Amino acid sequence: MKCALSIAGSDPTGGAGLQADLQVFSAFGVHGAGVVTALTLQDSAKVHSVMPVFPSVALDQIRVLLADITPSAVKVGMLATDDVARMVQLGLANLGADVPRVIDPVLAASDGTPLLERRAWPVLREIMHGAELVTPNIPEAELLSETSISGAQDCERAARIFIEDFGCRGVLIKGGHSTGPPDDLLAFGGESGISFHWLGGERIDVGAVHGTGCALASGITAGLALGHSLERAVADARQFVVRGLLNAASLGNGARFLGPKDGQ
Repeated sequence: MKCALSIAGSDPTGGAGLQADLQVFSAFGVHGAGVVTALTLQDSAKVHSVMPVFPSVALDQIRVLLADITPSAVKVGMLATDDVARMVQLGLANLGADVPRVIDPVLAASDGTPLLERRAWPVLREIMHGAELVTPNIPEAELLSETSISGAQDCERAARIFIEDFGCRGVLIKGGHSTGPPDDLLAFGGESGISFHWLGGERIDVGAVHGTGCALASGITAGLALGHSLERAVADARQFVVRGLLNAASLGNGARFLGPKDGQ
């Protein structure tokens, strides 16, 4: 049995965060383990408040779990505060280099509510070092790389910063926020330099959908846990999200939720 670990905030709606990650892992046939970094009060329309866990509790969760179970891949999502981020960094310090990490740099909710305090950004950049993949959307890539993205060249320049300056092995800059086609950029380093791969996308007009970024990152994590290549894990996760969007449904009064979680 393969196991993937999600370190993320709790979303009571189940549409994003830790709960969504575990659903996606299960859909891909991977056992999901979870470490909670924050509790949230939210519904399908907005995040009402964020309550980070005690930093020592975040660290203890990771240490106790990893002393017993070694996951095949790890996803890091919402970290909430600088103190929690530092404890997550400490908790993962002894994780073997052969365990791939996917970092979803969650800075804010879609309604604008901050999900990571500004002073924690340097720690987040440090956590990215050695990560198999980092999955920012365009606004997150702009803020973390301190560069403006208005076209393909800007996007590739930002990706280069993630790899060369932050030490990521790869980065997937999601194009959903672009004014043109929602193409994603997958970039990763190698002996011959950085390779850039543009992945074509098509807008699926179903209105606001909750948790697409979480589902994409956790789908990639599941693929890596199964031993798939990064390219295949990204491709499978993107298809998974497309299927979820095509079957998105309303459960409350706000954003829709991805359709049935079937990763096969």
